[in-house]
Amino acid sequence: MKTEHQRIALITGANKGIGKEIARQLAQRGFAVFIGARDITKGREASDELCQQGYESTFIQLDVNDPVSIRTACGTFSQKAEHLDVLINNAGILEDHGEDILKLNTEMLERTLKSNVIGPILVAQNFLSFLQKSPQGGRIINISSGAGALKNMNTYAPAYSISKTALNAVTKQFAGALNGQNIAVNCVDPGWVRTDMGGPQASRPVEKGAETIVWLATEASQTETGKFWHDKKEVDW
Repeated sequence: MKTEHQRIALITGANKGIGKEIARQLAQRGFAVFIGARDITKGREASDELCQQGYESTFIQLDVNDPVSIRTACGTFSQKAEHLDVLINNAGILEDHGEDILKLNTEMLERTLKSNVIGPILVAQNFLSFLQKSPQGGRIINISSGAGALKNMNTYAPAYSISKTALNAVTKQFAGALNGQNIAVNCVDPGWVRTDMGGPQASRPVEKGAETIVWLATEASQTETGKFWHDKKEVDW
């Protein structure tokens, strides 16, 4: 049975943390949500949890590091939905807490760039045809970080920071390339959030971390595109 009339969102890395919370908040707003996750067991659990609460949720196995997995996920999606309204590139890694650019392991840098930059590009490319069919206009939201802002950048987590700066550039590139196609492309700094990545000492709960992302997915003007957001305000690159 294909989902045709509801608004539809796909969130990568949605089996935990901010991604899972975004899926929950969008489901509460009437979206049919697709939970993209590499881990089949955790992905299904996250999706089933939403279904048990009365929401429409579907798990799709999607490893952003694997082009074949992305194409397969796209094929699976095509069997279940005619269009996509919101794509949220949330999946990502942070491996270099306490690292220094002077001694940075470049293999780790390559892994980080593959997951945090190349992955979102491939997901957006593969799902673009579905976004172009969105009745209201499509939206791509890339989950970035304040660590990627050049204005305030210092020495924190160089591989991660560089990857998020690159993801911001990817956002601008897609926004420019899709100009006039009624697809808004933005990136968000959710702040320091209490997740597996952010750690227990982080200042924000996941609900706050998801807030601006959900706002961009639902309430923000479709004309807002090619921008970097934090707490529903545009911020410097």
